[in-house]
Amino acid sequence: MSFLRTHLVAVGRMKAGPERALFDHYAARLTPPPQLREVEEKRNLPPEKMKPREAELLLGAIPEGARIIALDEHGKSMGSQAFAQKLGEWRDEGVRDVAFVIGGADGLDRAVLDQASLVLSFGKMTWPHMLVRGLVAEQLFRANAILSGHPYHRE
Repeated sequence: MSFLRTHLVAVGRMKAGPERALFDHYAARLTPPPQLREVEEKRNLPPEKMKPREAELLLGAIPEGARIIALDEHGKSMGSQAFAQKLGEWRDEGVRDVAFVIGGADGLDRAVLDQASLVLSFGKMTWPHMLVRGLVAEQLFRANAILSGHPYHRE
């Protein structure tokens, strides 16, 4: 997906371990690699105040003009081919940046969902937020393979 810069904007800090290794494995295979931007509210706020604060931090970390893909269990489920096609369309339209937004333990605030160009679900199951970073990186690698005709993706 040359000329399409990707950003993962997420709540929480990823530590060394298998989730980090998975993300790093696929990120290293992409040019340019996705940029990981992590935000964290240090204060222990109640959930009704935490989600809006996280939204503020997340939205502030997204590059100006980026298309936003919010990851949410209630979002649209799409296959890898359709996902690759959507990214290819944006690339061909001249979009420079795409930001994948991963919320905290209580999910994303409405403020983030309302600004998203796409609200995407990785299925009805709940996934650990640190693992989702690796899943996004793998799907970006897969989309790149699909768009370039590389045999990594098999139907």
